[in-house]
Amino acid sequence: MPKNIPPSRRDFLKLAGLGLGSLAFRKSPFETVKRLPQFPAGDYLGRVAVTPNFYSTALRAQPDENSPILRNVAQDEVVVWHREVIGTNVAGRTNRRWVQTPEGFIYTADLQPVRNLPNTPMNALPQGKDGFWAEVTVPYVDLQLQTAPISPLVKYSLATNQPVRLYYGQVAWIDQVGAGGDGSIMYRVNEAAPLHGYGYGDLFIADGAALRPLTDDDVSPINPNVDPNLKKIIIDATPGRQILSCYEGNTEVYYCRVSTGYGERFSTPTGDQAVSWKIFSIHMAANTSSDSGYDTMAVPWPIFFNTNAGAAIHGTFWHNDFGTRRSHGCVNVTPEDAKWIFRWSTPALSLDQSETRLSWPDVGGSFSTSVTVDDTSTSA
Repeated sequence: MPKNIPPSRRDFLKLAGLGLGSLAFRKSPFETVKRLPQFPAGDYLGRVAVTPNFYSTALRAQPDENSPILRNVAQDEVVVWHREVIGTNVAGRTNRRWVQTPEGFIYTADLQPVRNLPNTPMNALPQGKDGFWAEVTVPYVDLQLQTAPISPLVKYSLATNQPVRLYYGQVAWIDQVGAGGDGSIMYRVNEAAPLHGYGYGDLFIADGAALRPLTDDDVSPINPNVDPNLKKIIIDATPGRQILSCYEGNTEVYYCRVSTGYGERFSTPTGDQAVSWKIFSIHMAANTSSDSGYDTMAVPWPIFFNTNAGAAIHGTFWHNDFGTRRSHGCVNVTPEDAKWIFRWSTPALSLDQSETRLSWPDVGGSFSTSVTVDDTSTSA
C-alpha cells in the first residue's frame, strides 16, 4: 500500500474523538495562505471525487471496467473532460457513463464536472455589510485553519495530514478580507455564519480568487409571477429511475437526475410534503461517532422538505453518480441543478435574507412549494 494513502473511515471515527481541539493553533496571517494551483487548461474539467474509503480511481484504456488500467488517478486530481460516452457497467453500480480524457477513460461517477474560473477578489467587504456569500468557481481551494479545530471533519483532516478544501459549487460565508504578502487578496471563511449558525464555527483563510461573491442575479427567483400553488416538485426515488421534475401546473419546466437514500435505514421520506426550510449553505453532519456517519461543510443550496426527517434537496460535489441511490436520505443533485431549484421554489430568498424557516401550518401553504416523493419499490 502506498505510504500516502490516508487511514480508513474507521480510523477517522477514532481520530474524531481524540480531543484535537486541545492542540495549540495560532491565528496565521493572511499572507501565509496557499495560493491556487495551476489547474489543467480546458473549458471543461473533472475532479476525482471518490468515496471516503477509496482515494483514487482507475484511468482505463477503454470505457470498460475490465479494460487495462493505465494508472490510478488520486483523489482531487483534475483532468481535462473531453466528453461522456456510454460504456460497460461497473460491478454493483447501474451508471454506464464514462468520461473520455486525453489519457483514457474514467468512470463518470468518480469524477465531479468542474470548471476553472478564477475571480478578481474584492479588496474589502461591501459597505455596510458584515460579510457576503460566495461560490467556489475553481476545482478546489485549500483552506488554512485559524482556530483550534471544532468539526470532526477538520480534526480528521489535520490528524491524517490531509488538506482541508472547498470544492467547485460550494457556497461559504466570507466575513473578512485581507492582503497576502504578495499583494493577493485573501478571504476569511466563517463556518459559524453569525446570522444563523450554519456550521460548527471553524474559521479559515482562503485565496480570494477561488470564490465569487453571490449577486442578486444568483438568487433572484425564477418565474416569480407563477402562482406558488402551481409549483410542485416530483421526485421518483424508484431504483433505476432517480429523477426530479419541477412542474408549473401540468407543465414540466425542469428535469434532472438525482441520488436518493439507499437501503431501508437511509430511505428518502416518501409522500406529499413541502418546502419547510431554505438556506444558501449548511454544514451537514450526523452520526459522526459511527461507521455510517458523515460530516460535510458548506453544502450548497439546501431545500429541506421534511422537518421530522431532516431531508433536503441539495447540491452535491462529492460524487457524480446521479441516477443511483447513495445518499443518507437527502436528494443529491449537482450544484447547478440545486441552485436552479432553489431559485425557482418558494418561498424566495434574497442576499439580505439568506434563510427562511416556515412553521407549521405554513409549510405546504400558499407560499411553500409542494414536494412529492414517489418510490414504487416500497409500494405494497
